Amino acid sequence: MAKKKTTVYLDDDVLRGTRIMAARTGKKDYEVVEEALRAYLGMDVLERAWANADLTEDDALRLAVDEVHRFRSGRA
Repeated sequence: MAKKKTTVYLDDDVLRGTRIMAARTGKKDYEVVEEALRAYLGMDVLERAWANADLTEDDALRLAVDEVHRFRSGRA
């Protein structure tokens, strides 16, 4: 997947946490940010749903939306 460069502004504590997580996991800062955004946006759930061949496209999308709502409501 092609990557594009962008600029984001983060609070000092968020940037510090990102760098700590990157150092602990051996990843680059941008990888930590991208993983966090993918999780927040529910993209990881959607990718797992698509991988499950017995779900229809509508069922997979419904599952992903439900998971995002559940995550954002704090019931994750």
